[in-house]
Amino acid sequence: MTDAQDQDSNQGEDTQGITWRVKLVIALLVLVAIGVVLVTNRWLSERFTETTRNRTDLRLALYSGNIISELQRTSVVPLLLAGDPLLGDALREGNFSSTSQRLINVQSEIGVASMMLLDGDGRVVGATNRNTLGTSYRTAGFYVDALRGKDTVFTAARRETGGFDFTYSRAVVVDGRHAGVIAVSVDLMKYERAWAGFQDAVLVTDSEGTVILATEPRWRGLPLIDALAVEEPPSAIGRALQATADWAQTPPDAYLQGQAVMKTEARVPFRGWRMVTFTAYDSVRERVNGVLALEIMGFAILLALTFYVLSRRAWSQTMSFQRESAELRLLNARLQREIAEREKVQKDLAVAELTLAQSSKLAALGEMSAAVSHELNQPLAAMKTYLAGARLLLQRKRPDEALSSFQRIDDLIERMGAITRQLKSYARKGGEAFEPVDLRQAVSSALSMMEPQLKARIVKISRALPRQPVMVMADRIRLEQVIINLLRNALDATKDRPTPQIDLLLSQGETAVLMVRDNGHGISDLDNLFEPFYTTKKPGEGVGLGLAISSGIVNDLGGRLTAHNADGGGAVFEMQLPLMGPGKEQEAAE
Repeated sequence: MTDAQDQDSNQGEDTQGITWRVKLVIALLVLVAIGVVLVTNRWLSERFTETTRNRTDLRLALYSGNIISELQRTSVVPLLLAGDPLLGDALREGNFSSTSQRLINVQSEIGVASMMLLDGDGRVVGATNRNTLGTSYRTAGFYVDALRGKDTVFTAARRETGGFDFTYSRAVVVDGRHAGVIAVSVDLMKYERAWAGFQDAVLVTDSEGTVILATEPRWRGLPLIDALAVEEPPSAIGRALQATADWAQTPPDAYLQGQAVMKTEARVPFRGWRMVTFTAYDSVRERVNGVLALEIMGFAILLALTFYVLSRRAWSQTMSFQRESAELRLLNARLQREIAEREKVQKDLAVAELTLAQSSKLAALGEMSAAVSHELNQPLAAMKTYLAGARLLLQRKRPDEALSSFQRIDDLIERMGAITRQLKSYARKGGEAFEPVDLRQAVSSALSMMEPQLKARIVKISRALPRQPVMVMADRIRLEQVIINLLRNALDATKDRPTPQIDLLLSQGETAVLMVRDNGHGISDLDNLFEPFYTTKKPGEGVGLGLAISSGIVNDLGGRLTAHNADGGGAVFEMQLPLMGPGKEQEAAE
């Protein structure tokens, strides 16, 4: 009796010791994980921030160099044109019939934005933009400054609609007097358009701190301080998230529309101009969070393994004290009974398998017959229409047009053969017929197949297809079969509408999406819509296999076919297919 009590006492002590060690290990792992995450967050934030800042400095040097290159290239043009004999003779004689053509020729050779020749009264007498001929710039800054000086003058004038016009101008001296002014515009707005393609916000200020170029149009013409006025986040949640982000990352240089950004400045070696760029910390934060997520996952796995090892040891010790011979005898008797029952079940299962095999053959035969009848009905209906048309054309002695109908009938016969072949392929779930398919061409082919039905009724068909190809890997025949089934269902749904309409919308993002929308009566039972032999049509109008087969085909192609009712009435069917990547395009080409 004493030995048993000692054994129970030792078991209780081991259990308590294991629990205490587990708590200690968990606490140590949590503390180490917190410390490592905090140190890693600070170190990586500083490192990635410095990398982003260096990359921004390089971009600023490139942007600044582009602006200086454009200004220097344009600044020499007025000097060259001021000494042009043809322009001087035109100002002396007052004959400006060839001045515009001369400026256009120079523009095509040099590549500047635009040029104007003004006479002594400030009137445009020659220009690359002929719409400005006759316009008076007598009081314009570039005209007045050019007449007052002897050298080329640079002027930045703000437009009424926003933005600035940058002009180099120079007086044209004829017979020792100022006879006019040549003005050449500098197109710096093109750099704004180029900068707008990046996530960073970029602006350029003049020597007085006024924004003259910016990716944000509302900044132009404002002092830098006013343009970058801090905007508070609109809600308390936004302010809390901002405070949390600021605590977790390097203190931001500035706030832009309530968002923390990194500010980088560079000097443009021209009239005291400066270039400023603002880069969001999102990219830095994403990279840091990626590393932190891996660290946290590693600590979680380590913690789980530690807990598993310790709990496994405790479980083994507990199970070793619970084995008894009585349980083994009971288990043996139970095992004998289960063996006898399993032998009986195996005999019953063999009989059931034979019955099920025969039933499966009959079910497969019926489903295949119904599928063949359903899918061949559309080409047969089209062949009937084309035969009637060919007979009428032959009666009217128009054999050439009748031959066209016979050619279409031949194409339909070939398609019927393809449908029977692809139904066999569908039964095998094979993908050997996959090839690169442009969804736009598949839609056009399906509409061509549905042409007799569409001409038989007045239905408005609208298509919204992208200009670039939408490539997927698919069986072309089966894909066109799905589109034809969706179009046919849309035609049936709009049969009772006074103004039936069907919309086809094709788009691509992460996947290729084809949406078929009608203004019919909608779908009453969305749950059973894709079940075999489910139909809402009258007897004789459909067997309920079109959508079931279409859903199976789309699933085989790696996509998904869904349906829902539109807000304004009618049904919307949406087919999503994976886009073909560059690697698959290369494999298909080989």
